[in-house]
This record gives sequence, structure tokens and C-alpha cells, in this order.
Amino acid sequence: MKNYQLHGAGALLAGVFFLAWPSEGNCADLSLQQAINMALEQNTSLRITQKAEDKAEASLREAKGNNSISVSASDSMNVSKSSDSERASSNSLGVSASYPIYTGGRNEASIDSSEIGVRSAILSTQRARETLKLDVIRAYYDALESMKTVKVNQETVDKYQAHYTNVEQLYSAGSKARIDVLRSSVELSNARQLLIRSQNAYEVNLAKLRDLIDMDREEPLNLTDDFSYVKFDIAMKDCIDYAFRNRKDLMVDRYTLEQKELAIKMAKAGYLPSLNLSAGMDILQSRFEPTSDHNSGWSAGLSAKWNVFDSGVTKAQVDAAKTERDIAKLNMEKDEEAVDLEIREAYYNMREAEKRFNSTSDAVRQAEEDYYIATEKYRAGEGIMLDIIDAQEALSTAQLNYISAQYDYVRYKANLETAMGIGLNDSEQISARNMNMSIEEALVPYEEKVERKAERLSSEQTISAMAEGGAGK
Repeated sequence: MKNYQLHGAGALLAGVFFLAWPSEGNCADLSLQQAINMALEQNTSLRITQKAEDKAEASLREAKGNNSISVSASDSMNVSKSSDSERASSNSLGVSASYPIYTGGRNEASIDSSEIGVRSAILSTQRARETLKLDVIRAYYDALESMKTVKVNQETVDKYQAHYTNVEQLYSAGSKARIDVLRSSVELSNARQLLIRSQNAYEVNLAKLRDLIDMDREEPLNLTDDFSYVKFDIAMKDCIDYAFRNRKDLMVDRYTLEQKELAIKMAKAGYLPSLNLSAGMDILQSRFEPTSDHNSGWSAGLSAKWNVFDSGVTKAQVDAAKTERDIAKLNMEKDEEAVDLEIREAYYNMREAEKRFNSTSDAVRQAEEDYYIATEKYRAGEGIMLDIIDAQEALSTAQLNYISAQYDYVRYKANLETAMGIGLNDSEQISARNMNMSIEEALVPYEEKVERKAERLSSEQTISAMAEGGAGK
């Protein structure tokens, strides 16, 4: 365990540095790209999905092994004795090998199907990475939206608090009625309720983000990226065409259809004969008291097997395989229809959010001006309480609508790009490859992080104690 304790002048310098550092400096800075890369490298669900590749490769090795030479060995020992002879014992040792020369295409189709299975598993992992990237983008922008919502609600509380203080002063001076004080108090309480809820939503969204990137659940985060408007100029029809060519799950559907066609071929192999080449050697050692005999021999042969009549079993297997093929074809068509709808929904939602984003910016400025006028008129004795409440509600609504439109746009844009099947960028691909490290290796950085966090807290406590001691002097 590393020791990070501070001593002497080093502790004093560190204490000065710590006290001068802003509060947000204690948070871990996290950009959107960093969050995506961390998730691609560390997410547990993605690790589970990637294990399907190992399983597919094992199935491929099994299929190739079934079409290769197999060798078996046997050993047996017998002891016998009759009433009129001496006890006899024998030991038989045999080695045999076999090789399938012709299986009606069953083994070859099995190998082809397993190779397709490997490609499908790789594509499924790639699609899972794209989906995880979208989840991280959503979580990141959800947290940012919640943070800005907290800020708006905090400003609302501050304004209601200032207004409540002003009303109390005016009431004490006799220029306002008691009902204005009561109404101001109620509005202030309601605003505080919204602030508490938005603060909780912010913490929940941060927790979801930490879970996706598999980081320390208690580590504070400072999200460094913010909304950035990037216009999307691709036509919807081109988006759909791109998706049909590049969606990994649609490729998997096509591979699945190929596997079902190969399954029909494997089932039809039951109509054909099979040829098998075999060779073997036997050694027999017999022991009689006081002599022993040894016999050995070898054999080789070619065997053929043809199931001439099986009461319709093979035909039933072929029919079942064809039905599975038809189901796979229908599933592929259904998934293509779902992709088409998914892209259209994301595209329309993105355009709708874009229009809201462009129209709400002016509404915020107008609502701010309206609130200022209502407040000044009330202070001058020309306005009423309802004008201020209405103006504040309109301002909060305009601000929240503007924030919602911004982050709806970037989320729907990310939805659309993922629905199109746009792959990972270069840095994300590097992070995805880094997931191939073992689970034990992946745990080491986390353990070090926990250790360093404990030592950092200990150092902060030491620095705080030094600061308090200095203040006391």
C-alpha cells in the first residue's frame, strides 16, 4: 500500500494549495467523450455481451473437430478360472482412429454456420457498444439538464425569497395587506419543493452516469461539456438507407437467415449416406502360470451408412428447419420495419426539438423583461401580487422550456445517429479494445482509486486541522 502522508514543510505547502483551490476542484472533471470511453472500457453489461464471442468461437472449434480425425484408446483386464483349470488373466489394449469422409454435407454446413455465428457475435458486441454509447450520452445530458434545472429553481427560490422579504417590509410599513405576505410565503414554499425535487433528480442522474461508466459511486463529478448546437443536414430517406446498410443488428438478422438455410442443408443430410474411414490396433496379452502369450493385430476399413427408411423423421426435421427459416425471414422484415419507424421517430423528434430551441430563446428574454416590469410596478404600488406570481411562473417556464429543447435536440440527434448504425470513432474503438483485459486487471485501478481516496480524505482532515489550529492562534 502506498503512503501519501504529508510531513513538515510539504504538509504546510499542500495545505496552502488546498485552501486556495476552489470547491469544484475536488470534483473529477469528466467530458462526454471521456465518459463514453470509460463505459466502453469498463461497463459490466458490455463485458457479459462480449463473452458471447468466446462462446461462438468455442462452437466453431467444436464443429471443426467433428469433421476431423478422432482417436480413441481402450484397455480392459479379465480374470477367469474354471474348476478343472488354473486361473487365467488377460489384458487387452486397443487404439482406433476414425475420419468422416462424407456426411452428406452435414459437417461442412455446421462449420459454415458456426463461422457465421462468430461473425454475428462480433456484430452483436459492436451494436451493444453503440447502444451503450447512446445510453452514456443520454445520461450525461440528463445530468446536465438536471443541473441547469436546479440552477433555474434556485434562482426562482431566491427571487421569491427576496420578494417575500420586500412584502414583509411593505406590510410592516402598512402599505401592503397581510394576504400578500401569506401568498408570498406559500409561493416561496412551493418553489423550495421544486428545488428539492430537481436536486434529487440531479443526484439520481449522476448516479446513473456513474453506473454506466463503472466508476466510484461516491466520487463527485464535474461535467465539463455542455450543449452545443450542431446542425443535422442529412435527409430522412438517406438516414434510412444508411441504416439498412450499416445497422449491425440487421446484419445479424441476415446472418441468422443464412444459418437457417444451412440448418435445412444439415437436415437434408439425413437423406444421404455417410462414409467413415477407420483404423485400429489391438494387443492381447494372456497370462497362464507359468507362461504368457502375446497376440497383436491391426485393422482398417471403410464403412457406409444409409438410413433408407426412418418413418418420416428426416422429412419432419427438414420441414421444421424450413419453418425456422421462414420465421427468421419474417423477423428480419419485422426488424427492418422497426428500424424504419425508429429513424422516423428520432428524426421528427429531433426536428421538433430544434424548432422549440430556436423559438424559446426569445421567450426567455421577453419573460425576464416582463418579470422586471411586474416587480418594479409592485414596488411602486401600482401592481398586484398576482402580476409578480404570473411573471415568475412565465419566466421559470420559459427558462425550463429552453433548457429542455436544447437537451432534447442533442439526445434525439444521438438517438438518430445510433438508429442509423453510425459506429464508434477512433478513440472509442481503442477503449473498446481495452476491454479485452481480464476482470482481475480491470479491478486493480478501482482498488487503487479507493485506496487513494481514503488517503486523500485523511490528508484533507490533516490539512483542515492545521488550518483550524492556525485560525485559533
